[in-house]
Amino acid sequence: MTPESNSLLPNHIAIIMDGNNRWAKARGLQAKSGHRHGAEAVKEVVNCCVDRGIKCLTLFAFSSENWRRPAKEVQSLMALFLIVLKRKEINQLHKRNVRLRFIGNRSGFSQKLQANMAGVEELTQNNIGTTVIVAVDYGGRWDLSQATRVIAEKVKLGHMSLDEIDIESVHLHTSLQEYPDPDLCIRTGGEQRVSNFLLWQFAYTELYFTECFWPDFNSMHFELALEEFAKRQRRYGSHDGDVGSDE
Repeated sequence: MTPESNSLLPNHIAIIMDGNNRWAKARGLQAKSGHRHGAEAVKEVVNCCVDRGIKCLTLFAFSSENWRRPAKEVQSLMALFLIVLKRKEINQLHKRNVRLRFIGNRSGFSQKLQANMAGVEELTQNNIGTTVIVAVDYGGRWDLSQATRVIAEKVKLGHMSLDEIDIESVHLHTSLQEYPDPDLCIRTGGEQRVSNFLLWQFAYTELYFTECFWPDFNSMHFELALEEFAKRQRRYGSHDGDVGSDE
């Protein structure tokens, strides 16, 4: 991409990191090997976002449905999370001015893992570079149901009126309330669906699908996605020449 195309970079990228298991199976390896190599791909993509000045990256690390996977695989994923959250790994991101956040239902994770998540958020809370949001035990329907429950409780208690419920107020009760909706969603692994990820936030998100398994996804694949995004004409429901055509 040329320097002139930097204005067409997405501000917020969401990634569905799919294909770890299939990558491992194709090589005769255990699932945990795929997840370990997938973690290396995460590092590379985060660094790409930092280098490009992309303000926000949201990663779908563990969905609400992932608890249904074999217990051994879930345990290996939890162990990997702890490894990734070790101080050495996080310090490298901290030095690059990266802010780390976690969204989703943390209650199902071990106390140690929850404490590590909180510690990472606290350490990086004042960083103003790229924000990396990690979705763990997250689902789009869960997100919307939580927002609905909180809004209903506020109405019940008289803290909010029915007339105050609109698109903006619902957004302010979702997990990404502080952030703009993703401009681009990348899904690796060949599947072409959003799999219950950021259902509210994906209203006008550009979708990019690649056959590449996540552990093989690197800076070259990332650049291809950015180049494709730069070609898109985002109209937000309007006609050519209207609101979104000059973005």
